[in-house]
Amino acid sequence: MRYFIELSYNGAAYHGWQNQPKDISVQEVVEKALSMLLKEDISIMGAGRTDTGVHASQMFAHFDTHVVFNDLNLVYKLNSYLPKDIAIRNILKVKDDAHARFDAVSRTYLYRIALKKDVFLFDNSFFVKQNLNVDKMNQASEILFKYKDFQCFSKSNTDVKTYYCDIMKAKWTLENDELHFVIKADRFLRNMVRAIVGTMINIGLGKIEVEDLHTIIKSKNRSEAGFSVPAHALYLTEVEYPNDIEIDE
Repeated sequence: MRYFIELSYNGAAYHGWQNQPKDISVQEVVEKALSMLLKEDISIMGAGRTDTGVHASQMFAHFDTHVVFNDLNLVYKLNSYLPKDIAIRNILKVKDDAHARFDAVSRTYLYRIALKKDVFLFDNSFFVKQNLNVDKMNQASEILFKYKDFQCFSKSNTDVKTYYCDIMKAKWTLENDELHFVIKADRFLRNMVRAIVGTMINIGLGKIEVEDLHTIIKSKNRSEAGFSVPAHALYLTEVEYPNDIEIDE
């Protein structure tokens, strides 16, 4: 049977989601826990590849097993076994051909900017002490909807076949002493959200104009876009799937 596992994690201690030759990853830790508890070698496929230090309040992965188990019991056992920075939220039985990565119809990310120095926020938000023009940053966000090719925001030397992404939402909002950027798309390129946020910050600071974003995107050149903001303030918050992917029992 194939199962989806829903989880969340604090990415501070991990070199991203995907298995690495020499460094610890979230995928590796979860695979080892599943293999130990189910007593067979389990490999999992995630909905995406979060970078080193990036967090997820919702991530999905799928795995196959011949073992019959109680879903709730396995969730409890996994949470007891896993470290404190990884939490299992749910295990769902899905169709045999369901795929955590390819069947996802959208992903949503949140980036958190702290607007004042706060000793309780520096670990999970990016502090910007200068004043930001949020109206201009939202004007720039609207420009993203006019394009599909976002090569200018992609990390160089990636193995992707296309730089096309369908952005469905991009908006800045003030939340108390934080500025939140929420962006939703069918897919994201490596480093894409962090490069977009860095470019938006430059617009908010008045270093570049809103209309300059057109030129940046059309250039397809990463060096034309803004700096890449730190990973520790980025969160994968939602992954959406078709309604018929789960098997009703």
